[in-house]
Amino acid sequence: MQKVKYRLNDPRLAPRRTKLEIPGWAGKREPRANGSREQVWHCVPFSEGAQYGIELFYPYDNELHVSTKDGQLVLESDWGDPPDSGLQWPPFRSFGDTFYTYQILLDLKVEPGMAIRTEPHPRFYTDPSDSVPIAVPALIRNWWPMMFFCVFKAPAEGRTHIFRPNEPFAQIIVIPEEANFELEPMTAEEFAERELQSRRIYNNRPNLSAGTAWTSSTETVFDGTYRHLHRAAKEKAREQ
Repeated sequence: MQKVKYRLNDPRLAPRRTKLEIPGWAGKREPRANGSREQVWHCVPFSEGAQYGIELFYPYDNELHVSTKDGQLVLESDWGDPPDSGLQWPPFRSFGDTFYTYQILLDLKVEPGMAIRTEPHPRFYTDPSDSVPIAVPALIRNWWPMMFFCVFKAPAEGRTHIFRPNEPFAQIIVIPEEANFELEPMTAEEFAERELQSRRIYNNRPNLSAGTAWTSSTETVFDGTYRHLHRAAKEKAREQ
């Protein structure tokens, strides 16, 4: 069990493990049943991926609207008087022509050999309004004692990204600090093993998905094959 310890400049910035909001950014509470509209939480790989990290919430009471107008980045909000802390105020500023930063001042301490990486919050991928801030990926090693700022991509011309009070704006995942892997083709034996595994799943799909098939409102057929195998694999791992 990995532990991630945090130190905050603002208690309202307290992080938490990312959760699917249903109803909310993850979709409606629609059953896996004929006629239902597909929801991202229907997909186990997306659900696991979305909940893999730590979500950060906008800690201020005022909305921030970030837009690009005539090629210029515009940050619009009513920030009020600066705090007595002497911190940069407002905490957002332009960064080059196509980025902007948030002086976040958040310390996340991970265990040796691990690092943290910023990335867009998973609601970015489900948002039809194109208004979710886009956090730029950045890897921060565990010996660095503070995440001083977070970088975001500026919205396209005519678009507006919105930071709302208590709304998640970015996600952090914990990963090995070194990407110690190499890409190489499978051996003939490995290729045959994976192909056999694929064919066994395909041939046994009627049994693996029994009682779970449904057709969505867009005439897409779904079933629970992956969910059943996923559940079985987790149960086997627990028994070992």
